[in-house]
Amino acid sequence: MLPIDTGRQLFVDDFLIEHSTLRRTYHAARLHPASPVLWPQTTLELNNGHCPMAAPFNDGAWYDPTDRLFKLWYQAGWFDGTALAVSEDGLNWHRPDLDVVPGTNAVIHHPTTYRRDGALVWLDANAESASRYKMFVYWRWPGGQAGHIYRSPDGVHWQDLGATSQCGDNSNFFHNPFRGRWVFSIRESWNRRARSYHEHEDFVTASRWQDRAQVRWARTDRLDRPDRFLGLKTQLYDVNAVAYESILLGAFAIFHGPENPDAARLGRPKINDIQLAYSRDGFHWHRPQREAFIASSRHWGDWNYGYIHAAGGLCLVMDDELWFYFGAFSGQGSVLHPGETGGFEQDNAMYAGGATGLATLRRDGFASLDAGPEQGVLSTRPVRFSGNRLFVNVDCPTGELRVEVVDEHGDAIPPFTASLCRPITRNSTKAEVVWRDGPDLSDMAGLRVQFRFLLRQGSLYSFWVSDSADGCSHGYLAAGGPNHASQQDC
Repeated sequence: MLPIDTGRQLFVDDFLIEHSTLRRTYHAARLHPASPVLWPQTTLELNNGHCPMAAPFNDGAWYDPTDRLFKLWYQAGWFDGTALAVSEDGLNWHRPDLDVVPGTNAVIHHPTTYRRDGALVWLDANAESASRYKMFVYWRWPGGQAGHIYRSPDGVHWQDLGATSQCGDNSNFFHNPFRGRWVFSIRESWNRRARSYHEHEDFVTASRWQDRAQVRWARTDRLDRPDRFLGLKTQLYDVNAVAYESILLGAFAIFHGPENPDAARLGRPKINDIQLAYSRDGFHWHRPQREAFIASSRHWGDWNYGYIHAAGGLCLVMDDELWFYFGAFSGQGSVLHPGETGGFEQDNAMYAGGATGLATLRRDGFASLDAGPEQGVLSTRPVRFSGNRLFVNVDCPTGELRVEVVDEHGDAIPPFTASLCRPITRNSTKAEVVWRDGPDLSDMAGLRVQFRFLLRQGSLYSFWVSDSADGCSHGYLAAGGPNHASQQDC
């Protein structure tokens, strides 16, 4: 019997399903027409003309309910600044003049010999005020390199908490609220780029592990097909994750090539695509759709030619949509010629033209279960809930959805039958299911029941049982959103 009190229940896998005649479709994000929403403009971002960049290299995109602002931490100038931009609507971004590096929006004042690589920022709404923001930055300097972790009360002024254990440059971290663990996603190489895993309930402790105590975790496999033009074996460049509703959502950056020396010689960005993965424990991932969720365009001259990196926090909840911010590179705008190296090894045109993109998806829209003109049926596994109102995310303006509550024998429990269910015949990301002349689901709370969905000419994305008329799910909201006071839907 599955407890379903936390979050919208998504159909990204078969975990919830006992029987179904519906057809599952996975959906990719769509590029927002305002993209790119941030591009190199300031002195810091223009990088002396070498590798202009204003994009998250993971970093983070979050909604902060305390001051009602969207906040984007990003890399300003390749291997240079870590900066903050803010927005009231998520589309129009402002670079505040901060006091860390006067005259800029940088949030870290690093030694001139230090160069930053990957980073990740996390807004921890449940932490004490001094640790409300957490950050990982990978530093390179003459003769060395290491990851460092930080904490901050405001996302601007950061305290260095010291070095992590040994890791690779595109390492990062996430929080698993279902298990109360901080997880470090550790870049390693087992013949090719891959990830290891280390967790702990304490953030600082999670960042430090004995050599070989980290667990080998994830890599590409035979289902990750090579790019049809490059023809190289794929590699797992990055794993970035967040809790969304009742699951953990993962952004797996799949690397297609070319390798660094070849990309530098050509003066063109490497090709990464973002694929989505889903987990119910934060360790084991389901990647059913090996197609890009957010893809490099691969068209020379496009702002998003290649090297896609998902922003930390992954997505924000914007009413009926999810918004995904990401970094992308054009390879344009550098004074360096293809094959020319500037002041350090990574200073070449392949890393030029970094900008911030925005892609959107229907709320809960990762996967739908679809029916055509003939009615299809889905029966859940036995579930248990404490709420009293059933809600669905469904698109069926030319069809209908009816729902039954079913007992252990497969019989509909009156009055929660299909014949008494008021059919839903619209497109809504939050539609309440009601039965004629019937009570709410209070009498079903705590019992072992199943839901039977009867769908014609439509798509079903999720369902949940709420304890409120507004359909609050008590699920997790990834990087938050402007209509929510916290990172949970309550």
